[in-house]
Amino acid sequence: MKRIDNFKEIVDKYNVIFFDAFGVLKNYHGLVPGIEKTFEYLKEQNKEYYIVTNDASRSPVQLATSYHKMGLHAISPDRIISSGMLTKEYLYLKVYDGIVAYLGTENSAHYIESMGLHPMPVSEVDASNIDKVNALLFLDDEGFDWATGLNTAVNLLRKRTIPAIVANTDDAYPVTVHDVSIAIGGLANMVESIVEKNFIRFGKPDSQMFMFAYDLIREYRPISKKEIVMVGDTLHTDILGGNKYGLDTVLVLSGNTLPQDAHTRIEATGIVPTYICDNAVVKDKI
Repeated sequence: MKRIDNFKEIVDKYNVIFFDAFGVLKNYHGLVPGIEKTFEYLKEQNKEYYIVTNDASRSPVQLATSYHKMGLHAISPDRIISSGMLTKEYLYLKVYDGIVAYLGTENSAHYIESMGLHPMPVSEVDASNIDKVNALLFLDDEGFDWATGLNTAVNLLRKRTIPAIVANTDDAYPVTVHDVSIAIGGLANMVESIVEKNFIRFGKPDSQMFMFAYDLIREYRPISKKEIVMVGDTLHTDILGGNKYGLDTVLVLSGNTLPQDAHTRIEATGIVPTYICDNAVVKDKI
């Protein structure tokens, strides 16, 4: 594990950079200060980059638009690889028709609609349509009443033998420097333990996420894993996932992993990044 003082060193060393989103590019205040300099330097050096995120709350177009509104225009929809895209592929291959019930926002239903299936908020599942529900998706922690929605999900899975797909495996996300909120992955874990069925999960640290991104690049040019680095703020998703897939990894201390906790967490988990850096900002060249 090597300490890096300027993220420029990472950009200079690799041809393709995978960035996590929350905690790396943005936080609860907005964009990480100075992150636009990183994308200016990436463009200047003709380096490729992708946002590899567990965020399935919105489509890639909507996610890109959210960055544009914050002033970061370098991120276009084709630069975003979300766990929702893997969920969409699963639906295409495994769910051919009928209703797909979901926990999440109306925007998150994009991944269901784009497959020509009928999305239905869990709140609308009842005795009149339950037999037509062919899958249940955990997409986002917002957009539904937790008490009634989770109870409905539990009973749906008790009554129907259907796949339950978790599009965002994050258990929690930071809302302030000291506090976190439960994410949809954490809610899915609870439901899974109650119904005693195995759910299908997409997103980091699952290797499928990195394989999807890797194959996307290989469609138009040869690439080696040695040319790619994964940048993230969370050991159990970003760093573990990148390590498992054989990529070099950078742990940044601008999100979930606080500077004062980093080494203790690394020692406790055994998840060791290739590099550690305060943030993903390219500092002015000296």
